[in-house]
Amino acid sequence: MDSIWTKTAELPKFPPLDRSLHTDVLIIGGGMAGVLCAHQLERAGVDYALVEAERIGSGITKNTTAKITAQHGLIYDKLIQKFGLETAKLYLQANLEALEQFRTLCREIDCDFEEQDSFVYSRNHRHRIEGEAAALNRLGFPASFETQLPLPFPIAGAVRFPRQAQFHPLKFLGAAAQGLRIFEHTKALEFLPGKVLTTGGTVFPKKIIVATHFPILNNHGGYFIKLYQQRAYVLALEGAPDVKGMYLDEQAGGLSLRNHQGLLLLGGNSHRTGKPGSWEALEAFAQQNFPQARIAAKWATQDCMSLDSMPYIGQYAKSTPNLYVATGFSKWGMTSSMAAAALLTGLVSGKESRYSYVFQPSRGMLCPQLAVNGWEAVVGLLTPTIPRCPHMGCALKYNAAEHSWDCPCHGSRFGEDGALIDNPATDGKKCI
Repeated sequence: MDSIWTKTAELPKFPPLDRSLHTDVLIIGGGMAGVLCAHQLERAGVDYALVEAERIGSGITKNTTAKITAQHGLIYDKLIQKFGLETAKLYLQANLEALEQFRTLCREIDCDFEEQDSFVYSRNHRHRIEGEAAALNRLGFPASFETQLPLPFPIAGAVRFPRQAQFHPLKFLGAAAQGLRIFEHTKALEFLPGKVLTTGGTVFPKKIIVATHFPILNNHGGYFIKLYQQRAYVLALEGAPDVKGMYLDEQAGGLSLRNHQGLLLLGGNSHRTGKPGSWEALEAFAQQNFPQARIAAKWATQDCMSLDSMPYIGQYAKSTPNLYVATGFSKWGMTSSMAAAALLTGLVSGKESRYSYVFQPSRGMLCPQLAVNGWEAVVGLLTPTIPRCPHMGCALKYNAAEHSWDCPCHGSRFGEDGALIDNPATDGKKCI
């Protein structure tokens, strides 16, 4: 069940690390965020190295729907109400700047980049859409309220974000990675004062950026309670209509739609990792609404969700001045990765950003989701079954749709043979 991106792109290969290495900045993780950090550090003339346990783009990046947009669901009205107008405006500006950086880079990269309007719609709650449109207008963004969309169902309303974009993420990643100091098949094993032990040698960095999707260090930052993971499903439909835009339902688990090279990408049915889910609902929707269409590919993806829907980007914890993180992108990994690269490049170079306090990982944790995360952890720890996750000992649940063992506490996933599929676990050998 490979995504269409893995089927239509060849990524450059990089050697594994085979010696000790001194560097100013060590980046751990070769997905979109890690590679963009390396790309921006290279352009800034900062000494760096990136280590990736497998191949670049082999984690979550290969399964994205690759929307490059500052439209992150119905978020801006909520941000204004919870954090105030200035924070909401900075969040919007950070993501619009990320979009512009993609637009600039993609002029030189053949990656199927296309401008598209982006829409978040509601089938039943017009007032939510009106509230979001009003919030964006307060922020000075030219969003508009729409009542008609080229979708096979009626809507109560939609917010339109003009001139957003979409692309082929792995074509972009492969081009952006060319010439960078990257070591593949090099796994970070242990963090010690002033050094990181890897499978290929010891790295002696002055600063470290952890860009591993879900942070792999448990003893700092409390990410095991501040984050949870969601799975969602995607169908690539051949013979379905061009919907001429990018669409997302404001309801949890609702549909996402956008086209790519003659295919309609239909996504949705999201749920907490470790809970039941499959492609069945998407397949039924496609059969009912696009009966002539054929499924050309299907895959699932996984997203790190923060407590307040904003990413954690910055110093890993208050006690770790030279350790940084980018995580919790909450389904919006493309603009969040670019924003993270810009912010972290500045921070490791000693330059503060006006966006630092918006994304700071040490911000307040008092959100309803915190209680949910805590409850899931307690249930997972007290469930008297095997197999168990080596990350923190939670009971694993069998995922019949994907033939894997998944952790409902923190989202680690393992193959039926015990091999690690998704972090934050770093080893799969003990899970079964």
